[in-house]
Amino acid sequence: MTTTEAPPRDPEHPYRPSLGKQVLAFLRNTWRGLTSMRTALVLLFLLALAALPGALLPQRRLNVSKVNEYISSHGWWGSLLDKLEFYDVYSSVWFSAIYLLLMISLVGCLTPRSFEYVKQMRAKPVLTPRNLARMPHHRIARTARTPEAIREDVRKQLSGWRRVEREEDDGFSVSAERGYLRETGNLLFHFGMLGLIIFFALGKLYSYEGQVIVQANGGQFCNSGIYNYDSFEAGLRIDGTDLDPFCVKVNDFTARYTATNQADYYHSHIEYQSGADLQSGTWRPYDLEVNEPLRTVGDRVYLLGNGYSPQFTITFPNGESRTQNTQWMYSNPATMLSEGATKFDQPGVTDEVQRRTKQIAITGLFAPSSFIHGGVLTSTAPQLDKPMVAIDVLRGDLGLDAGRGQSVFSVDQSRVADGRLKRVARQNLAVGQELKLDDGTRIRFDGVNKWVNLQVSHDPTQGYVLGFAIVMFAGLGASLLVKRRRVWVRVRRGEDGSASTVIEVAGLARTDQAGYGEEFQRISERLVTGRKGS
Repeated sequence: MTTTEAPPRDPEHPYRPSLGKQVLAFLRNTWRGLTSMRTALVLLFLLALAALPGALLPQRRLNVSKVNEYISSHGWWGSLLDKLEFYDVYSSVWFSAIYLLLMISLVGCLTPRSFEYVKQMRAKPVLTPRNLARMPHHRIARTARTPEAIREDVRKQLSGWRRVEREEDDGFSVSAERGYLRETGNLLFHFGMLGLIIFFALGKLYSYEGQVIVQANGGQFCNSGIYNYDSFEAGLRIDGTDLDPFCVKVNDFTARYTATNQADYYHSHIEYQSGADLQSGTWRPYDLEVNEPLRTVGDRVYLLGNGYSPQFTITFPNGESRTQNTQWMYSNPATMLSEGATKFDQPGVTDEVQRRTKQIAITGLFAPSSFIHGGVLTSTAPQLDKPMVAIDVLRGDLGLDAGRGQSVFSVDQSRVADGRLKRVARQNLAVGQELKLDDGTRIRFDGVNKWVNLQVSHDPTQGYVLGFAIVMFAGLGASLLVKRRRVWVRVRRGEDGSASTVIEVAGLARTDQAGYGEEFQRISERLVTGRKGS
């Protein structure tokens, strides 16, 4: 008798495996835990939970000013949320980590399940058990019909089932199973979710979104570069040099309001060019409404909002005049009370120093339905009923050529504070009225134009995301509604030597049994009697 000596062990820790085996065991257990369906569900819940701050808190990519206002009004708590990236949820490290782990978990748990599903689809129904009476649903009866006639009835009644017939010593048996679509729906749901996650991530790489204000009196916008936008948000793989070319012309804008001055209807007649129309100069009409975007060359153009552009004409002392209508931004959406700044350079001044002392800015408030209360101009409604402006006229150095960008809606207040800009007049003006400055310059309020805020969105994966979402919900419906069940039929000749035949039917629900009792009664009645029945 030969014996095999065991390998020497560490005398202090004789049963501890080697460090390499410990590391492999740790990695194996980690992978198994990560790729389990339970972990995928937990990560899916965490992803939904992590998205809540993105809906409840202002996000920096959408509105920087609201984020800054929220931080300043909430003190240390607002600053802590900023450090934890709660104002940049969808680009934060923790949200991306959950997103990536969920994708890995889904891939890891779907791969073995897919192989198992293929094996199940290729497998035959299980053999007919020896004792069918032990099944949850069972029925046995005698009939005068021959086994051959019953065999034909079984084939007809179970035509939609996957079945296998087996010959036995005194008759035959049939194993049938139905409801394979349940597991198909389960896999479709998870593959749809995986595809949704993947293409949503790809969309963030190759999508872009920009907003621009266009005058609604024939103003035009062309998608030829990011410099044409007022704000632009690009995906990681978009540099703004290869945008889909198209042009839009805004001819007018119509707004309708309820009795409580709530916006009820926005509409704009626009024209657009794309593709070959850019070469031929052909403009195609389109009625742009809220939630009815223009779709062209893979981009979507949405109508987001509107506002007013007061028009001013300045006549300088030398007789030359300049006219501008610049968009003013509403400070009160309910009444469209707006504020802004319209800026002018005095013509004919070639000396740079002199020119910087003669620039003019008209700032103040615009009221579409004006009402003066206590000497203060306000607006009572958003409609153009009685337009009026309350303006301050500033003269001096506006900093237009300082090399730094500035808001189109305001002037640099630091220049007012240090005296480079001085207020030279203040007055309320109705349409057609004018005021005269100390040097003879006249400023006239000509009227009001409208502007619209357009949003251009580009997402090449949008169709794929929609497709996988449909697949996901279709799979969920199949996995919830379809039930997996089995039926066995055994037919044998009577043991008493008579001409009767014994037919035995049994059933088993592999999932929820609700409703299968009634179905089994119908099936067994048809098989036993040979009639379709009810």
